[in-house]
Amino acid sequence: MSIAPTLQKYLAAENIQYEEIQHEPSMSSTHTAEACHISGDRLAKGVVLRRDGEYILAVVPASHHLRLSELRTTLGDNVDMAAETEINQLFQDCAHGAVPAIGKCYGLDTIVDDSVETQPEIYMEAGDHETLLHLTREQFARLTANAPHGRFSAHD
Repeated sequence: MSIAPTLQKYLAAENIQYEEIQHEPSMSSTHTAEACHISGDRLAKGVVLRRDGEYILAVVPASHHLRLSELRTTLGDNVDMAAETEINQLFQDCAHGAVPAIGKCYGLDTIVDDSVETQPEIYMEAGDHETLLHLTREQFARLTANAPHGRFSAHD
């Protein structure tokens, strides 16, 4: 499959430089990091949340788990995980479970865990289970420049 068309067009329009990395198929971000021999701290994963009928993409490292209670402190008590069917509707050009860590191109507000941007380089799903995108910290910061940041994940 390769990079999702929506994501590819957005990165081109934003003039973002990236490297595509092919890997053996994997069905979890932790296994993807292992397959690519990269730290799970450097693999940004997108977690889709629902708040008042709107969707938000929370970006956390693959080596972390989302702390919904922390996000509720920031975003309000009405934040929950989106259902798989909702996620599939939002990311129609992506394989099931291969959500890129950039919400803007899919019309989603994004919130980024502080621990993601402390990394010297960022990897993320390209929209399938066999391709990662490799970006510099600066390129990823440009893509998430207007996104709120906070601490809402914990290391596994």
